[in-house]
Amino acid sequence: MRVVVVGCEYTGVTTLIDGIYEWGNARGIHHHLDDHFTIPDGFHLSREEQGAMLEMLPAIKERFQRFQMVYHVRLLHLFEHILMGGFHIEEMVYGPKYYYPGINIDVREYEPEMPDDTILVHLTATADVVRTRMQSDPHTHQLVPSEDVTEILERFEEEVRHSWIKHKMKIDSSHLTPEKLVSAFLEASKPHLNTRDMLARMT
Repeated sequence: MRVVVVGCEYTGVTTLIDGIYEWGNARGIHHHLDDHFTIPDGFHLSREEQGAMLEMLPAIKERFQRFQMVYHVRLLHLFEHILMGGFHIEEMVYGPKYYYPGINIDVREYEPEMPDDTILVHLTATADVVRTRMQSDPHTHQLVPSEDVTEILERFEEEVRHSWIKHKMKIDSSHLTPEKLVSAFLEASKPHLNTRDMLARMT
């Protein structure tokens, strides 16, 4: 599967793609996984490097993120099984708001270059649930402040609605455990699978 999972911070993006990754490995389906588009990259960078990334000038952040987008469109073609967290939809929401205010971007241009079988998964949750998760399990470099949650949830809704990716689904994670979130994805994704992936599910 080629899966792009997007949604406001604390809706479960990393939880879902990690769960799909483990589900696939247990069945001999090995996904390439990239979940490092949120600044700073907390997966590959040291604390010092993360700090340096946060301090980059806005125009440099925009350019770096743009280069990331182009490179990872290529990876969507390179790997038959790939999971991406956030990617271009997240950039459209977070970029002008938090990384480089005043710089206009357009990520829609990347979508026609993506494989036709790419699946876009929009995770959402109620604003109250997101705020509760912020308090119970805070991120080291939390990006979205509590007062912005409703706005950011609406922005993801808008960007997914306008996306040209034809295979789309939406999952509300408000009351789902990590295991149930993966199960919800596996069920909801069935109509969007290509022949190869459908056969893999049946084996």
